[in-house]
Amino acid sequence: MATEDKNRATAAAILPLVGGAANVSSIAHCMTRLRLGLHDRSLVQDDALKAVPAVMGVVEDDTYQIVLGPGTVARVTPEFEKLVEEGKQEAPAPAPAPAGAAPLTAEELAAQGAEMRAARKAKNATPFKLFLRKIANIFVPLIPALIGCGIIAGLNGLLVNLEWLPSVTPALAAMASGFMALIAVFVGYNTAKEFGGTPILGGAVAAIIVFPGVANIEAFGQKLSPGQGGVLGALGAAVLAVYVEKWCRRWVPEALDVLVTPTLTVLISGLVTIFGLMYVAGEVSTAIGDFADWLLSNGGAGAGLILGGFFLPLVMLGLHQALIPIHTTLIEQQGYTVLLPILAMAGAGQVGAAIATYFRLPRNESIRKTIKSALPAGFLGVGEPLIYGVSLPLGRPFITACVGGAFGGAFVGFFNQLGDAVGSTAIGPSGWALFPLLDGNHGLGATIAIYAGGLVVGYVAGFLATYFFGFSGELLAEFNVSQEEDAPAGAATPAPATAAQKAPASV
Repeated sequence: MATEDKNRATAAAILPLVGGAANVSSIAHCMTRLRLGLHDRSLVQDDALKAVPAVMGVVEDDTYQIVLGPGTVARVTPEFEKLVEEGKQEAPAPAPAPAGAAPLTAEELAAQGAEMRAARKAKNATPFKLFLRKIANIFVPLIPALIGCGIIAGLNGLLVNLEWLPSVTPALAAMASGFMALIAVFVGYNTAKEFGGTPILGGAVAAIIVFPGVANIEAFGQKLSPGQGGVLGALGAAVLAVYVEKWCRRWVPEALDVLVTPTLTVLISGLVTIFGLMYVAGEVSTAIGDFADWLLSNGGAGAGLILGGFFLPLVMLGLHQALIPIHTTLIEQQGYTVLLPILAMAGAGQVGAAIATYFRLPRNESIRKTIKSALPAGFLGVGEPLIYGVSLPLGRPFITACVGGAFGGAFVGFFNQLGDAVGSTAIGPSGWALFPLLDGNHGLGATIAIYAGGLVVGYVAGFLATYFFGFSGELLAEFNVSQEEDAPAGAATPAPATAAQKAPASV
Protein backbone atom coordinates (compact mmCIF):
# COMPACT_ATOMS: atom_id res chain seq x y z
CA MET A 1 0.00 0.00 0.00
CA ALA A 2 2.86 2.34 0.83
CA THR A 3 4.36 1.76 -2.62
CA GLU A 4 1.05 2.59 -4.32
CA ASP A 5 0.79 5.77 -2.26
CA LYS A 6 4.32 6.72 -3.27
CA ASN A 7 3.61 6.18 -6.97
CA ARG A 8 0.37 8.15 -6.76
CA ALA A 9 2.16 10.94 -4.89
CA THR A 10 4.76 11.11 -7.65
CA ALA A 11 2.04 11.27 -10.30
CA ALA A 12 0.20 13.94 -8.29
CA ALA A 13 3.38 16.00 -8.01
CA ILE A 14 4.04 15.80 -11.75
CA LEU A 15 0.55 16.57 -13.06
CA PRO A 16 0.21 20.26 -12.05
CA LEU A 17 3.77 20.94 -13.19
CA VAL A 18 2.96 19.90 -16.77
CA GLY A 19 -0.04 22.20 -16.95
CA GLY A 20 -2.68 20.02 -15.33
CA ALA A 21 -4.98 17.38 -16.77
CA ALA A 22 -6.43 19.70 -19.41
CA ASN A 23 -2.98 20.22 -20.91
CA VAL A 24 -2.27 16.51 -21.41
CA SER A 25 -3.25 15.14 -24.82
CA SER A 26 -1.59 11.71 -24.70
CA ILE A 27 0.16 9.45 -22.20
CA ALA A 28 2.60 6.62 -22.87
CA HIS A 29 5.74 5.20 -21.37
CA CYS A 30 8.81 3.30 -22.51
CA MET A 31 11.53 1.59 -20.46
CA THR A 32 12.48 4.66 -18.45
CA ARG A 33 10.37 7.65 -19.50
CA LEU A 34 6.83 8.94 -19.07
CA ARG A 35 6.04 10.37 -22.52
CA LEU A 36 3.40 13.10 -22.60
CA GLY A 37 1.71 14.86 -25.46
CA LEU A 38 0.98 18.43 -24.36
CA HIS A 39 -1.34 21.06 -25.79
CA ASP A 40 0.72 24.01 -24.53
CA ARG A 41 4.42 23.46 -23.82
CA SER A 42 4.71 26.89 -22.15
CA LEU A 43 2.63 25.69 -19.19
CA VAL A 44 5.33 23.21 -18.13
CA GLN A 45 7.40 24.26 -15.11
CA ASP A 46 10.70 22.58 -15.94
CA ASP A 47 12.71 23.61 -12.88
CA ALA A 48 10.02 22.61 -10.41
CA LEU A 49 9.48 19.34 -12.28
CA LYS A 50 13.17 18.44 -12.05
CA ALA A 51 13.01 19.07 -8.30
CA VAL A 52 10.44 16.27 -7.82
CA PRO A 53 12.38 13.53 -5.98
CA ALA A 54 11.47 10.68 -8.35
CA VAL A 55 12.30 12.67 -11.52
CA MET A 56 15.77 11.97 -12.90
CA GLY A 57 15.53 14.50 -15.71
CA VAL A 58 13.41 15.67 -18.62
CA VAL A 59 13.91 15.41 -22.37
CA GLU A 60 11.94 17.37 -24.96
CA ASP A 61 11.36 15.49 -28.20
CA ASP A 62 8.22 14.97 -30.26
CA THR A 63 6.71 14.29 -26.84
CA TYR A 64 7.65 15.72 -23.44
CA GLN A 65 9.57 12.95 -21.71
CA ILE A 66 10.02 12.69 -17.94
CA VAL A 67 12.79 10.27 -16.92
CA LEU A 68 11.64 8.17 -13.96
CA GLY A 69 13.76 5.05 -14.44
CA PRO A 70 12.90 1.39 -15.10
CA GLY A 71 10.22 -0.10 -12.89
CA THR A 72 9.18 3.26 -11.48
CA VAL A 73 7.78 4.56 -14.77
CA ALA A 74 5.60 1.46 -15.24
CA ARG A 75 4.07 2.02 -11.79
CA VAL A 76 3.68 5.79 -11.94
CA THR A 77 2.09 5.89 -15.41
CA PRO A 78 -1.22 4.15 -14.45
CA GLU A 79 -1.57 6.45 -11.45
CA PHE A 80 -0.88 9.45 -13.68
CA GLU A 81 -3.50 8.27 -16.18
CA LYS A 82 -6.08 7.96 -13.39
CA LEU A 83 -5.35 11.49 -12.16
CA VAL A 84 -5.59 12.92 -15.67
CA GLU A 85 -8.91 11.20 -16.24
CA GLU A 86 -10.23 12.44 -12.89
CA GLY A 87 -9.07 15.98 -13.54
CA LYS A 88 -10.17 16.45 -17.15
CA GLN A 89 -13.41 18.18 -16.16
CA GLU A 90 -11.85 20.38 -13.50
CA ALA A 91 -8.81 21.39 -15.62
CA PRO A 92 -6.86 22.82 -12.67
CA ALA A 93 -4.43 25.61 -13.23
CA PRO A 94 -0.73 24.73 -13.06
CA ALA A 95 0.77 24.93 -9.60
CA PRO A 96 3.19 27.78 -9.03
CA ALA A 97 6.87 27.04 -8.58
CA PRO A 98 8.06 26.99 -4.95
CA ALA A 99 8.62 30.57 -3.84
CA GLY A 100 12.15 31.57 -3.07
CA ALA A 101 13.60 28.15 -3.92
CA ALA A 102 16.95 28.62 -5.60
CA PRO A 103 17.73 25.75 -7.96
CA LEU A 104 20.69 23.60 -7.11
CA THR A 105 23.70 23.47 -9.34
CA ALA A 106 22.90 19.89 -10.32
CA GLU A 107 19.40 20.89 -11.36
CA GLU A 108 20.66 23.78 -13.46
CA LEU A 109 23.21 21.50 -15.05
CA ALA A 110 20.46 19.01 -15.90
CA ALA A 111 18.39 21.87 -17.30
CA GLN A 112 21.25 22.89 -19.55
CA GLY A 113 21.54 19.33 -20.85
CA ALA A 114 17.81 19.14 -21.52
CA GLU A 115 17.86 22.49 -23.30
CA MET A 116 20.72 21.35 -25.53
CA ARG A 117 18.79 18.20 -26.37
CA ALA A 118 15.62 20.16 -27.10
CA ALA A 119 17.50 22.63 -29.31
CA ARG A 120 19.02 19.83 -31.34
CA LYS A 121 15.66 18.13 -31.77
CA ALA A 122 13.95 21.34 -32.84
CA LYS A 123 16.70 22.04 -35.35
CA ASN A 124 16.74 18.52 -36.74
CA ALA A 125 13.02 17.68 -36.80
CA THR A 126 13.25 16.56 -40.41
CA PRO A 127 10.62 14.39 -42.08
CA PHE A 128 13.07 11.47 -42.04
CA LYS A 129 13.62 11.73 -38.30
CA LEU A 130 9.91 12.13 -37.66
CA PHE A 131 9.40 8.94 -39.67
CA LEU A 132 12.00 7.17 -37.51
CA ARG A 133 10.11 8.25 -34.40
CA LYS A 134 6.98 6.66 -35.82
CA ILE A 135 8.92 3.45 -36.34
CA ALA A 136 10.17 3.63 -32.75
CA ASN A 137 6.61 4.14 -31.49
CA ILE A 138 5.65 0.89 -33.21
CA PHE A 139 8.34 -1.21 -31.53
CA VAL A 140 8.81 0.44 -28.11
CA PRO A 141 5.52 -0.98 -26.70
CA LEU A 142 6.80 -4.47 -27.59
CA ILE A 143 9.97 -4.18 -25.51
CA PRO A 144 8.51 -5.43 -22.17
CA ALA A 145 7.35 -8.65 -23.85
CA LEU A 146 10.69 -9.04 -25.62
CA ILE A 147 12.51 -8.68 -22.31
CA GLY A 148 10.24 -11.05 -20.40
CA CYS A 149 10.30 -13.72 -23.09
CA GLY A 150 14.04 -13.25 -23.58
CA ILE A 151 14.81 -13.87 -19.92
CA ILE A 152 12.56 -16.94 -19.89
CA ALA A 153 14.36 -18.22 -23.01
CA GLY A 154 17.71 -17.75 -21.27
CA LEU A 155 16.48 -19.56 -18.17
CA ASN A 156 15.12 -22.37 -20.31
CA GLY A 157 18.42 -22.72 -22.16
CA LEU A 158 20.29 -22.93 -18.86
CA LEU A 159 17.98 -25.64 -17.53
CA VAL A 160 18.25 -27.63 -20.77
CA ASN A 161 22.07 -27.47 -20.71
CA LEU A 162 22.13 -28.60 -17.08
CA GLU A 163 19.47 -31.25 -17.79
CA TRP A 164 17.38 -29.96 -14.91
CA LEU A 165 13.57 -30.02 -14.68
CA PRO A 166 12.96 -31.76 -18.05
CA SER A 167 9.21 -31.70 -17.42
CA VAL A 168 9.23 -27.89 -17.06
CA THR A 169 11.50 -26.82 -19.93
CA PRO A 170 8.92 -27.50 -22.69
CA ALA A 171 6.51 -25.15 -20.92
CA LEU A 172 9.20 -22.49 -20.61
CA ALA A 173 10.03 -22.91 -24.30
CA ALA A 174 6.37 -22.30 -25.16
CA MET A 175 6.27 -19.16 -23.01
CA ALA A 176 9.47 -17.82 -24.55
CA SER A 177 8.57 -18.62 -28.15
CA GLY A 178 4.85 -17.83 -28.27
CA PHE A 179 5.27 -14.08 -28.48
CA MET A 180 8.04 -14.24 -31.07
CA ALA A 181 5.93 -16.57 -33.21
CA LEU A 182 3.20 -13.91 -33.36
CA ILE A 183 5.28 -10.73 -33.14
CA ALA A 184 4.33 -9.84 -36.73
CA VAL A 185 0.69 -9.49 -35.64
CA PHE A 186 1.60 -7.05 -32.87
CA VAL A 187 3.82 -5.07 -35.23
CA GLY A 188 0.97 -4.84 -37.74
CA TYR A 189 -1.48 -3.71 -35.05
CA ASN A 190 0.85 -0.98 -33.74
CA THR A 191 1.80 0.14 -37.26
CA ALA A 192 -1.79 0.72 -38.31
CA LYS A 193 -2.44 2.56 -35.05
CA GLU A 194 0.62 4.79 -35.51
CA PHE A 195 -0.12 5.63 -39.16
CA GLY A 196 -3.76 6.48 -38.54
CA GLY A 197 -5.56 3.31 -39.62
CA THR A 198 -7.71 0.77 -37.82
CA PRO A 199 -5.27 -1.23 -35.64
CA ILE A 200 -7.11 -4.55 -35.86
CA LEU A 201 -7.05 -4.43 -39.67
CA GLY A 202 -3.31 -3.91 -39.58
CA GLY A 203 -3.00 -6.90 -37.30
CA ALA A 204 -5.26 -8.98 -39.53
CA VAL A 205 -3.17 -8.33 -42.63
CA ALA A 206 0.09 -8.93 -40.78
CA ALA A 207 -1.29 -12.23 -39.42
CA ILE A 208 -1.17 -13.60 -42.97
CA ILE A 209 2.61 -13.67 -42.71
CA VAL A 210 2.67 -16.11 -39.79
CA PHE A 211 -0.28 -18.24 -40.90
CA PRO A 212 0.95 -21.83 -41.52
CA GLY A 213 -1.25 -22.13 -44.63
CA VAL A 214 0.99 -19.80 -46.66
CA ALA A 215 3.31 -22.80 -47.08
CA ASN A 216 0.86 -24.01 -49.77
CA ILE A 217 1.25 -20.80 -51.80
CA GLU A 218 3.86 -20.25 -54.49
CA ALA A 219 5.23 -16.80 -55.32
CA PHE A 220 8.19 -15.84 -57.51
CA GLY A 221 8.71 -19.47 -58.40
CA GLN A 222 9.06 -20.80 -54.85
CA LYS A 223 6.89 -21.86 -51.95
CA LEU A 224 6.35 -19.29 -49.23
CA SER A 225 7.36 -20.05 -45.65
CA PRO A 226 5.31 -19.07 -42.59
CA GLY A 227 6.98 -16.02 -41.06
CA GLN A 228 8.81 -15.11 -44.27
CA GLY A 229 9.49 -11.37 -44.22
CA GLY A 230 9.03 -11.20 -40.46
CA VAL A 231 8.54 -7.85 -38.78
CA LEU A 232 9.60 -5.91 -41.88
CA GLY A 233 6.93 -7.61 -43.94
CA ALA A 234 4.37 -7.00 -41.21
CA LEU A 235 5.29 -3.33 -41.07
CA GLY A 236 4.98 -2.93 -44.83
CA ALA A 237 1.73 -4.86 -44.98
CA ALA A 238 0.14 -2.76 -42.24
CA VAL A 239 1.23 0.53 -43.84
CA LEU A 240 -0.29 -0.63 -47.11
CA ALA A 241 -3.49 -1.58 -45.27
CA VAL A 242 -3.70 1.93 -43.80
CA TYR A 243 -3.50 3.55 -47.23
CA VAL A 244 -6.03 1.14 -48.72
CA GLU A 245 -8.39 1.78 -45.83
CA LYS A 246 -8.09 5.57 -46.18
CA TRP A 247 -8.73 5.27 -49.92
CA CYS A 248 -11.84 3.22 -49.24
CA ARG A 249 -13.12 5.75 -46.70
CA ARG A 250 -13.04 8.43 -49.39
CA TRP A 251 -14.90 6.47 -52.06
CA VAL A 252 -17.13 3.90 -50.38
CA PRO A 253 -20.66 5.16 -49.49
CA GLU A 254 -21.26 5.43 -45.75
CA ALA A 255 -24.09 2.89 -45.87
CA LEU A 256 -21.69 0.25 -47.21
CA ASP A 257 -18.57 1.32 -45.36
CA VAL A 258 -18.84 -1.18 -42.50
CA LEU A 259 -18.95 -4.08 -44.99
CA VAL A 260 -16.87 -2.93 -47.95
CA THR A 261 -13.95 -1.07 -46.37
CA PRO A 262 -12.67 -3.86 -44.07
CA THR A 263 -13.15 -6.43 -46.84
CA LEU A 264 -11.25 -4.47 -49.48
CA THR A 265 -8.56 -3.48 -46.99
CA VAL A 266 -7.76 -7.08 -46.03
CA LEU A 267 -8.26 -8.42 -49.57
CA ILE A 268 -6.09 -5.92 -51.46
CA SER A 269 -3.40 -5.63 -48.80
CA GLY A 270 -3.42 -9.40 -48.26
CA LEU A 271 -2.91 -10.22 -51.92
CA VAL A 272 -0.04 -7.73 -52.24
CA THR A 273 1.49 -9.13 -49.05
CA ILE A 274 1.32 -12.74 -50.21
CA PHE A 275 2.42 -12.20 -53.81
CA GLY A 276 4.95 -9.44 -53.22
CA LEU A 277 5.79 -8.13 -49.78
CA MET A 278 6.55 -11.47 -48.12
CA TYR A 279 9.15 -12.33 -50.73
CA VAL A 280 10.75 -8.87 -50.84
CA ALA A 281 10.78 -8.41 -47.07
CA GLY A 282 12.18 -11.92 -46.67
CA GLU A 283 15.08 -11.07 -48.97
CA VAL A 284 15.72 -7.81 -47.10
CA SER A 285 15.60 -9.55 -43.71
CA THR A 286 18.05 -12.19 -44.88
CA ALA A 287 20.35 -9.49 -46.24
CA ILE A 288 20.29 -7.65 -42.88
CA GLY A 289 21.28 -10.80 -41.02
CA ASP A 290 24.00 -11.67 -43.51
CA PHE A 291 25.40 -8.14 -43.43
CA ALA A 292 25.52 -8.05 -39.61
CA ASP A 293 27.36 -11.38 -39.56
CA TRP A 294 29.75 -10.26 -42.32
CA LEU A 295 30.42 -6.91 -40.67
CA LEU A 296 31.42 -8.39 -37.31
CA SER A 297 33.20 -11.40 -38.81
CA ASN A 298 35.38 -9.23 -41.04
CA GLY A 299 35.30 -5.79 -39.45
CA GLY A 300 35.23 -6.99 -35.84
CA ALA A 301 37.16 -4.56 -33.69
CA GLY A 302 36.91 -1.72 -36.21
CA ALA A 303 33.16 -2.09 -36.58
CA GLY A 304 32.78 -2.30 -32.81
CA LEU A 305 34.91 0.83 -32.39
CA ILE A 306 32.67 2.83 -34.71
CA LEU A 307 29.36 1.44 -33.40
CA GLY A 308 30.29 1.87 -29.74
CA GLY A 309 31.84 5.29 -30.26
CA PHE A 310 29.06 6.89 -32.26
CA PHE A 311 26.02 5.45 -30.52
CA LEU A 312 25.61 8.30 -28.00
CA PRO A 313 25.58 10.94 -30.78
CA LEU A 314 23.08 8.79 -32.69
CA VAL A 315 20.85 8.77 -29.61
CA MET A 316 21.13 12.57 -29.36
CA LEU A 317 20.07 12.96 -33.00
CA GLY A 318 17.31 10.35 -32.75
CA LEU A 319 18.89 8.22 -35.49
CA HIS A 320 19.25 5.21 -33.17
CA GLN A 321 15.55 4.58 -33.75
CA ALA A 322 16.40 3.22 -37.19
CA LEU A 323 18.16 0.30 -35.48
CA ILE A 324 15.06 -0.97 -33.65
CA PRO A 325 13.59 -2.93 -36.61
CA ILE A 326 17.09 -4.26 -37.36
CA HIS A 327 17.49 -5.55 -33.79
CA THR A 328 14.04 -7.13 -33.92
CA THR A 329 14.78 -8.75 -37.29
CA LEU A 330 18.03 -10.24 -36.00
CA ILE A 331 16.29 -11.59 -32.88
CA GLU A 332 13.58 -13.11 -35.06
CA GLN A 333 16.13 -14.70 -37.40
CA GLN A 334 19.00 -15.75 -35.15
CA GLY A 335 17.50 -15.68 -31.66
CA TYR A 336 19.60 -12.68 -30.62
CA THR A 337 20.97 -9.38 -31.91
CA VAL A 338 24.75 -9.10 -32.06
CA LEU A 339 24.58 -5.32 -32.36
CA LEU A 340 23.06 -4.45 -28.98
CA PRO A 341 25.93 -5.67 -26.73
CA ILE A 342 28.34 -3.54 -28.76
CA LEU A 343 26.10 -0.48 -28.66
CA ALA A 344 25.65 -0.99 -24.90
CA MET A 345 29.34 -0.16 -24.48
CA ALA A 346 28.42 3.49 -25.04
CA GLY A 347 26.75 3.41 -21.63
CA ALA A 348 29.91 1.94 -20.09
CA GLY A 349 31.98 4.80 -21.47
CA GLN A 350 29.46 7.24 -20.02
CA VAL A 351 29.76 5.65 -16.56
CA GLY A 352 33.56 5.82 -16.70
CA ALA A 353 33.40 9.46 -17.76
CA ALA A 354 31.04 10.29 -14.89
CA ILE A 355 33.35 8.67 -12.32
CA ALA A 356 36.31 10.65 -13.69
CA THR A 357 34.25 13.84 -13.51
CA TYR A 358 33.51 13.06 -9.87
CA PHE A 359 37.24 12.95 -9.09
CA ARG A 360 38.16 15.92 -11.29
CA LEU A 361 35.64 18.22 -9.58
CA PRO A 362 36.27 17.48 -5.88
CA ARG A 363 35.00 20.89 -4.76
CA ASN A 364 31.74 20.94 -6.69
CA GLU A 365 29.48 19.22 -4.18
CA SER A 366 26.36 19.61 -6.30
CA ILE A 367 27.67 17.89 -9.44
CA ARG A 368 29.27 15.15 -7.33
CA LYS A 369 25.93 14.58 -5.61
CA THR A 370 24.22 14.23 -8.98
CA ILE A 371 26.83 11.72 -10.14
CA LYS A 372 26.52 9.64 -6.96
CA SER A 373 22.75 9.48 -7.25
CA ALA A 374 22.78 8.71 -10.99
CA LEU A 375 25.61 6.15 -11.12
CA PRO A 376 23.52 3.14 -9.92
CA ALA A 377 21.07 3.76 -12.76
CA GLY A 378 24.01 4.24 -15.13
CA PHE A 379 25.46 0.84 -14.22
CA LEU A 380 22.04 -0.66 -15.00
CA GLY A 381 21.99 0.98 -18.42
CA VAL A 382 19.86 4.08 -17.71
CA GLY A 383 22.16 6.81 -18.97
CA GLU A 384 19.90 9.86 -19.32
CA PRO A 385 20.64 11.39 -15.90
CA LEU A 386 24.40 11.22 -16.49
CA ILE A 387 24.24 12.31 -20.13
CA TYR A 388 21.87 15.25 -19.79
CA GLY A 389 22.79 16.12 -16.21
CA VAL A 390 26.58 15.91 -16.37
CA SER A 391 28.60 15.07 -19.49
CA LEU A 392 26.66 16.70 -22.35
CA PRO A 393 26.40 20.21 -20.87
CA LEU A 394 30.06 20.06 -19.79
CA GLY A 395 31.09 19.31 -23.37
CA ARG A 396 34.41 17.50 -23.38
CA PRO A 397 33.33 14.72 -20.99
CA PHE A 398 30.65 13.76 -23.48
CA ILE A 399 33.28 13.26 -26.18
CA THR A 400 35.54 11.27 -23.87
CA ALA A 401 32.54 9.14 -22.87
CA CYS A 402 32.19 8.27 -26.56
CA VAL A 403 35.86 7.28 -26.57
CA GLY A 404 35.18 4.86 -23.73
CA GLY A 405 32.25 3.39 -25.64
CA ALA A 406 34.44 2.99 -28.72
CA PHE A 407 37.06 0.97 -26.84
CA GLY A 408 34.42 -1.22 -25.20
CA GLY A 409 32.74 -1.80 -28.56
CA ALA A 410 36.09 -2.68 -30.15
CA PHE A 411 36.69 -5.29 -27.42
CA VAL A 412 33.36 -7.06 -27.99
CA GLY A 413 33.67 -6.68 -31.77
CA PHE A 414 37.13 -8.28 -31.70
CA PHE A 415 35.77 -11.46 -30.13
CA ASN A 416 32.95 -11.50 -32.67
CA GLN A 417 35.63 -11.43 -35.34
CA LEU A 418 37.26 -14.45 -33.69
CA GLY A 419 33.97 -16.31 -33.95
CA ASP A 420 32.56 -15.73 -30.45
CA ALA A 421 29.21 -14.09 -31.17
CA VAL A 422 27.81 -12.10 -28.27
CA GLY A 423 24.14 -11.23 -28.58
CA SER A 424 21.04 -10.15 -26.70
CA THR A 425 17.71 -11.97 -26.89
CA ALA A 426 15.78 -8.69 -26.40
CA ILE A 427 16.19 -4.96 -26.87
CA GLY A 428 15.82 -2.24 -24.25
CA PRO A 429 18.20 -2.97 -21.37
CA SER A 430 21.94 -2.40 -21.40
CA GLY A 431 24.69 -2.23 -18.80
CA TRP A 432 24.38 -4.83 -16.06
CA ALA A 433 20.68 -5.26 -16.83
CA LEU A 434 21.65 -6.97 -20.10
CA PHE A 435 23.33 -9.96 -18.40
CA PRO A 436 20.10 -12.04 -18.06
CA LEU A 437 19.41 -11.54 -21.78
CA LEU A 438 22.82 -12.54 -23.16
CA ASP A 439 23.18 -15.39 -25.63
CA GLY A 440 25.84 -16.51 -28.06
CA ASN A 441 27.28 -19.37 -30.07
CA HIS A 442 29.96 -20.60 -27.65
CA GLY A 443 28.17 -21.13 -24.37
CA LEU A 444 26.72 -18.74 -21.82
CA GLY A 445 29.90 -18.57 -19.72
CA ALA A 446 32.05 -17.32 -22.59
CA THR A 447 29.34 -14.88 -23.70
CA ILE A 448 29.02 -13.36 -20.22
CA ALA A 449 32.81 -13.13 -19.85
CA ILE A 450 33.24 -11.26 -23.14
CA TYR A 451 30.41 -8.84 -22.40
CA ALA A 452 31.69 -8.21 -18.86
CA GLY A 453 35.18 -7.64 -20.26
CA GLY A 454 33.76 -5.08 -22.70
CA LEU A 455 32.04 -3.23 -19.86
CA VAL A 456 35.29 -3.09 -17.87
CA VAL A 457 37.18 -1.80 -20.91
CA GLY A 458 34.49 0.83 -21.49
CA TYR A 459 34.56 1.93 -17.84
CA VAL A 460 38.35 2.19 -17.76
CA ALA A 461 38.73 3.86 -21.17
CA GLY A 462 35.96 6.36 -20.41
CA PHE A 463 37.52 7.14 -17.05
CA LEU A 464 41.07 7.61 -18.36
CA ALA A 465 40.01 9.63 -21.41
CA THR A 466 37.91 11.94 -19.26
CA TYR A 467 40.37 12.24 -16.38
CA PHE A 468 43.31 13.21 -18.59
CA PHE A 469 41.63 14.88 -21.58
CA GLY A 470 38.09 15.76 -20.51
CA PHE A 471 38.84 19.00 -18.67
CA SER A 472 40.79 22.00 -19.83
CA GLY A 473 42.27 24.38 -17.27
CA GLU A 474 39.51 26.88 -17.99
CA LEU A 475 36.80 24.26 -17.50
CA LEU A 476 38.28 23.21 -14.16
CA ALA A 477 38.49 26.84 -13.04
CA GLU A 478 34.84 27.33 -13.97
CA PHE A 479 33.40 24.25 -12.28
CA ASN A 480 35.81 23.01 -9.62
CA VAL A 481 34.55 25.49 -7.04
CA SER A 482 33.04 25.08 -3.61
CA GLN A 483 29.88 26.77 -2.45
CA GLU A 484 31.46 27.62 0.89
CA GLU A 485 34.61 29.07 -0.68
CA ASP A 486 32.60 31.40 -2.92
CA ALA A 487 30.41 32.76 -0.14
CA PRO A 488 31.63 36.02 1.45
CA ALA A 489 31.68 36.23 5.22
CA GLY A 490 28.23 36.96 6.67
CA ALA A 491 26.54 36.62 3.30
CA ALA A 492 24.02 34.08 2.17
CA THR A 493 25.64 31.09 0.55
CA PRO A 494 25.34 31.33 -3.24
CA ALA A 495 24.93 28.41 -5.55
CA PRO A 496 28.19 27.19 -7.09
CA ALA A 497 29.07 27.75 -10.73
CA THR A 498 26.84 25.87 -13.10
CA ALA A 499 27.06 24.66 -16.67
CA ALA A 500 23.94 26.69 -17.43
CA GLN A 501 25.79 29.83 -16.33
CA LYS A 502 29.30 28.99 -17.56
CA ALA A 503 28.93 26.45 -20.32
CA PRO A 504 32.05 26.46 -22.55
CA ALA A 505 31.65 27.93 -25.98
CA SER A 506 33.14 24.85 -27.61
CA VAL A 507 34.43 21.45 -26.71
